[in-house]
Amino acid sequence: MVLNAKNLDFQNLNQQLRLSGSRCRIVGCLGQRFIAAGMQDKAITIEGVPGNALGAYLNGATIEVLGNAQDAVGDTMNDGAIVIHGSIGDAAGYAMRGGRIYVKGDAGYRAGIHMKEYRNKVPVMIIGGTAGSFLGEYQAGGIIAVLGLNSGGKRLVSNFPCTGMHGGKMFLRGDVSDIRFPGGLCVRPAGAADLAAIEPELIRYCRIFGFDLQEVLSVPFTLVTPDTNNPYKQMYVAN
Repeated sequence: MVLNAKNLDFQNLNQQLRLSGSRCRIVGCLGQRFIAAGMQDKAITIEGVPGNALGAYLNGATIEVLGNAQDAVGDTMNDGAIVIHGSIGDAAGYAMRGGRIYVKGDAGYRAGIHMKEYRNKVPVMIIGGTAGSFLGEYQAGGIIAVLGLNSGGKRLVSNFPCTGMHGGKMFLRGDVSDIRFPGGLCVRPAGAADLAAIEPELIRYCRIFGFDLQEVLSVPFTLVTPDTNNPYKQMYVAN
């Protein structure tokens, strides 16, 4: 089913989306908020630029955006997948507790803030380009990876990554010598066993966006985790 969003506000668009079949294509999207909020058992393709909180509380649906998306993509999502073929705004994956967010381009500030996991639910966010300040702020679980692909020499991650991090893992591909991490973290080269744990996600990511897995893995990764011996030390102080 095809929905033309050109003359629809977000409420009417979501109402029609709920009434559509299991597969739906939205065309003419221009800033409508909360698209597919809380939905499950749907495969949605979006042409245009969806507004804030795309896939908020997503509970199993799959969303593919053939371009950019605005802020708060996957806010508090529980399950499912969001694939962005462009870049995303700020606070993507806020309090995300399950599912996957794959971004081909860059992410704004505070991606992965308050990301968490519970039992067998381990959320994953892979950012293909670069990320803004406060990446993984207060991260409590899950996996964040930043690959720096086609970044044009831009800094991989901006200021204050992992501030208040007390759970989960962050994988950073490439040079991190210019990144100033706060205290209370363990920052070390990712070993073969570390990368093996995320390789299935990287395989899916590369298959979706047409990247070469071996090329991605040819550059060293850095693994960032909380220092479990002192996880809250200097939580908001960068040394």
